Amino acid sequence: MTSTLPARARCFSGIQPSGAVHIGNDLGAIRNYVALQDRFESIYCIVDFHALTSTHDPEAMRQRTREMAAALLALGLDPARCTLFVQSHRPEVTELMWLFTTVTPVGWLQRTPTYKEKRANQPDDLNHGLLTYPVLQAADIVLYKASVVPVGKDQAAHLELSREIVRAFNSRYGETFPEPQAVYTEAPVVLGTDGVKKMSKSVGNTIPVFAPEDEIRRTIMGMVTDTLRIRRTDPGHPERCNVCQLHRFYGDDYEEIWEGERTARTGCVDTKKLLAERLLRHYAPARERYAELMAHPATLDAILEEGADRLKPIVDATMAEVRAKMGLR
Repeated sequence: MTSTLPARARCFSGIQPSGAVHIGNDLGAIRNYVALQDRFESIYCIVDFHALTSTHDPEAMRQRTREMAAALLALGLDPARCTLFVQSHRPEVTELMWLFTTVTPVGWLQRTPTYKEKRANQPDDLNHGLLTYPVLQAADIVLYKASVVPVGKDQAAHLELSREIVRAFNSRYGETFPEPQAVYTEAPVVLGTDGVKKMSKSVGNTIPVFAPEDEIRRTIMGMVTDTLRIRRTDPGHPERCNVCQLHRFYGDDYEEIWEGERTARTGCVDTKKLLAERLLRHYAPARERYAELMAHPATLDAILEEGADRLKPIVDATMAEVRAKMGLR
């Protein structure tokens, strides 16, 4: 944490509805969301406006948004302890984004690592939203006067741009928004099934949480493990094996599992089978809850609508203040 925060500071974080939730989402973000529910006044947003920079199928957008909501709830978010809503259900954020663009130099946006990455990854769809994504991100946070954002240390640069935009606005129009501070979380970098790149749907190397059991088993059994181990009788190198690394998050006996690999007491197939069983057992309650929520979409939609409604007084007050300071009615 960058400085002392008031008790029950307001916290904000957003997640894209970009497809099936995988264990990297859970280990890298969702577990922290759950842990922070009682520490802060937590607001969690499914950022469908952001997702429009790469998802252009309306039916897919609606389905993925609902799936993400069900996944977040199934994995531990509690509407009684936090606010969960969909970004587009509070469209005032787009007005604030536009107002922020008038104080944001283009050069700030062109230098962001995310923009450079998107230019490389989707050169045939280099839409304006990819450039102005950070401005919407800043508006997401401070529309609700959130003062803290949970991030991994590798994401600190993204938050710093939001802070710069807030400083620029406050400098021109007077003190209006708190500069959001980072609450650093111990989010691990979870490698994908290829054992090389970070787990990502865009790379296609994920282990889904809510897929059919057979699919999860097949995915895990197909994972790249210890490339230095040629024969079953060869000693293994668990520090190089992604399957062994994942065992750290799904049991307290991972050191024993690693020792079995080092001594060739167990093989890669054994370690994969054990990981599959442990993943299925760990996520069994969440998978049951997810299926229940997806079978009752009206209940799911009501939770999201109630979350957006709960934020309306905050949003109305923020936008009234901003419009007055900028000379708008």
